[in-house]
Amino acid sequence: MQSPLSSVHRWVWRNARRRAKNLLRFAEVEADGGRDLVRAAEQTQDPLLRRLFLLHALDEQRHADLFRKRGLALMSTLPAAPEAASRTDWLTPGERGLDDLRVEQERDGALLAFLHLSEKAAARDFTHYIAALEGDPPTREVFEKVVHDEAFHMNYTRAQLLRVAPKDHGRLLWMARLRRLWSLYLRFAGALAAVIGAVVLTLQYFILLPPFALLARRAWAREPEGWTPIAPERNGQGGPSPLKRQY
Repeated sequence: MQSPLSSVHRWVWRNARRRAKNLLRFAEVEADGGRDLVRAAEQTQDPLLRRLFLLHALDEQRHADLFRKRGLALMSTLPAAPEAASRTDWLTPGERGLDDLRVEQERDGALLAFLHLSEKAAARDFTHYIAALEGDPPTREVFEKVVHDEAFHMNYTRAQLLRVAPKDHGRLLWMARLRRLWSLYLRFAGALAAVIGAVVLTLQYFILLPPFALLARRAWAREPEGWTPIAPERNGQGGPSPLKRQY
């Protein structure tokens, strides 16, 4: 089924520079998620979860390498250009990993619920990106490799959640959804604040600055040309010489 945002995805991924930057950002997120999973493997007391978390961490690192390699390859084909002020992160979120959760403070059930929803969202988004990358087969192949692993991650986290919390898994999934919605709101609010700030600064520049420039120009026009006589009291006459005082 076609995504309602398919046209937006095609617009974002059509630009080669945006495509390269998104891939490099995905690489950072995947690497960060792998480090979180290693910490989760160290914290859990469940030997099966420890092994699965470590395997998951290895997959995340491999994904980071794939995204970084492809992103750098795209960057090497582009001419040098100044950094663009606008960002499209919120239009192509990709995988959010653990969203900077404090893994040390999470129980196995809550962690599995959050991981399951994250992997499910990543698999869905990456599938949409594959459809939007018809004109870039190498990048599309990277996403096809990654989305295959995301499907496995989504399935194993669901199965382990049912095993670890058979009676409480529904509540844990709803709590994880609320936390992800809150993170989504914060990201959207940050992007909206950046847009509003840019609009307000632009309006200030074109509305407030011209009157000050006009006043400065009028003051400059009233200034007499040439040398201006200095009052005797300021020139040292009738008082101490300016060379013998500080001011």
